[in-house]
Amino acid sequence: MRKLLDGVYIGSGLLSAGLIAAICLLVTGQVLLNLITKFGPFDVNLTIPSYADFAGYMLAASSFLALAYTLTRGGHIRVTMLLNTVPARLRLVSEVACLALGAATAGFASYYMYLLTHESFEFGDMSSGIIAIPLYIPQSVVCAGLVILTGALIDLTVRTVRAGRPMLIQTSTE
Repeated sequence: MRKLLDGVYIGSGLLSAGLIAAICLLVTGQVLLNLITKFGPFDVNLTIPSYADFAGYMLAASSFLALAYTLTRGGHIRVTMLLNTVPARLRLVSEVACLALGAATAGFASYYMYLLTHESFEFGDMSSGIIAIPLYIPQSVVCAGLVILTGALIDLTVRTVRAGRPMLIQTSTE
């Protein structure tokens, strides 16, 4: 089970990185087309249709897909100044409480993102750009990122309780 969960976290991180690379390629392509339009011999406007929409959807998707990977690698910003001054037992209780609250919040967000995605699918909501995109497609990727984050927070909560020590809080004595 551990390998499966870690594989999901790594897979979502890799997919996120791939989407960021795709954004870079898309924007670079549009910049090159703008340069050709401005300085080239053609008297025509060259553009990638809806490139800003595509870039925005990919940015949202990559941001949410990266959350679980970043969390499990200790990449999120944590304020530990106060926690480094309290006894180890209180640090453990604090981490478990924060992870459980985070899991509940991410679960809540996942549920309502699912409802939004389902509603967009049912009503056939489309983007308003040059190329109409069914909105449930980018919404479903955001929903998947939230579900994976919820799973990662539950996983970390269980691992922290089982280990009997904080898994994320780095102290100055450790």
